[in-house]
Amino acid sequence: MAPIVSPACPGIVLASASPRRMDLLSQIGVVFSVAEHQVLEEPRAGEAPQVFVQRMALEKARSAQSLLPGQSLPVLGADTIVVAAGQIMGKPRDRDDAQRMWRLLSSAEHQVLSAVALCLGSRAEVRMSTTAVRFRTLSSAECASYWASGEPLGKAGAYAIQGLGALFVEHIAGSYTGVVGLPLFETAELLGLFNVRTALSELPGGLT
Repeated sequence: MAPIVSPACPGIVLASASPRRMDLLSQIGVVFSVAEHQVLEEPRAGEAPQVFVQRMALEKARSAQSLLPGQSLPVLGADTIVVAAGQIMGKPRDRDDAQRMWRLLSSAEHQVLSAVALCLGSRAEVRMSTTAVRFRTLSSAECASYWASGEPLGKAGAYAIQGLGALFVEHIAGSYTGVVGLPLFETAELLGLFNVRTALSELPGGLT
């Protein structure tokens, strides 16, 4: 599908306050501003994880869009979930909830689903990455220390692969940036569809 914005779009609005997503967008040279969204991040009864994560990304983008009347830039929404033993793992409510998650993740493989949506006017496009992550065996002592670090708070699956959580990861197959919170391959595909400038746009042969 051809880009819809001409000339090249100078930037986007990010419907997320996540520092990780901001860092990843900055990494690829995307100019962005940050906007709020008003979305309840809860799965519906019987909703499949793949459907839930894509719905969340789209609803976040649409919500931010609705709060910015007259917005002329594309709005990007993203969502990341961890799925283990058939369970969707969001952000831990407390230490006990984090411990429950780590028991399921320890010595096992789980999936990280990360979806991204880009909206402009009535048009919306959504993409999703699926990454398999395997944890080594976790001890009670290191789980206690990890919780005390504060890092698990606000992280899907109660860990951050870009931080101390990397010490738990034995193997990864798929998108590292998807596990961090913004799958850059899929994001770049959407940015291309909407003709949004990236660092590559400024190189010879890039977007003009």
